[in-house]
Amino acid sequence: MTDPASPLSPPTISAVVIGRNEGARLLACLTSLNPQVRRLIYVDSGSSDGSAEAARAMGVEVVDLDMSLPFTAARARNAGLEKLAQEEGLVQLVDGDCEVDANWIPQAAAFLQQHPEVAVVCGRRRERFPEASIYNSLCDAEWNTPIGEAKACGGDALMRLDALREVSGYRADLIAGEEPEMCLRLRRKGWKIWRIDAEMTLHDAQMTRFAQWWKRSRRAGYAFAQGAALHGAPPERHWVAETRRALLWGGVLPLAVFLSAVVITPWMLLGVMIYPLQLLRLTSRMGLQPAWFSMLGKFAECTGVVEFAWNRLRGKNRSILEYK
Repeated sequence: MTDPASPLSPPTISAVVIGRNEGARLLACLTSLNPQVRRLIYVDSGSSDGSAEAARAMGVEVVDLDMSLPFTAARARNAGLEKLAQEEGLVQLVDGDCEVDANWIPQAAAFLQQHPEVAVVCGRRRERFPEASIYNSLCDAEWNTPIGEAKACGGDALMRLDALREVSGYRADLIAGEEPEMCLRLRRKGWKIWRIDAEMTLHDAQMTRFAQWWKRSRRAGYAFAQGAALHGAPPERHWVAETRRALLWGGVLPLAVFLSAVVITPWMLLGVMIYPLQLLRLTSRMGLQPAWFSMLGKFAECTGVVEFAWNRLRGKNRSILEYK
């Protein structure tokens, strides 16, 4: 590893952006990256809004993802990384609905130079319009993870290319949660993941309807179950607790109360009072609205967990579950 006290030459930095039908958001993303990186690669996943053509007009390298195969964001990211197979240095991974802060890459690259044991560094991803809906606001709170060493990053992060190659990139069959799964494999190799106190990206969730939020929560449940199936054994116990909570609060408890009321006595329906008690407990920690949606989300997550179990039983995997 590099001696932190020795002179460091600036690393070569590239970027991989993935997207589909992001329109003006994609152009803002590419514009924010262009002056900060040496190579800028955009992986288009079957856009019908002219995104690929607009990116080419900006001089961006465009990869048209083979849409005859099942789409996942992980597969798109891998396709972009393949274009950098002969490169060394760092790569910024970004979702096409994000705009990168002008100061982010210099700060993140300096951190990686000073910490050769760190493979991935991320910062603060913010929602561009958190006031537009409670669902956008919930996303903004979700992005606000603790500063310091972390278990995982999200879709936006600056990474070492050699570390990514060491673990063969992303697992292409995951419909969600591909970053935590890859970070787990990096940590197994001895690498560290870090979040620094710096502005990184503005994200545009465009989540204004309950149905969008429900679908996103359902996808999270599917990802929890899939992650637990892959890495649920000790010591990681990857997403085992999240899967169990989804099943308990979203399925087992309401079913147990209903069956007890039918088989034993209707008085057993009072068992549903455990939910208001849980709401009070969560409200004291996170506030009423987040607590309410945290509880409600367990029902959506439970449907995702059950869907994964059913598909696994049949030897199948579902296609990407998009909320916008």
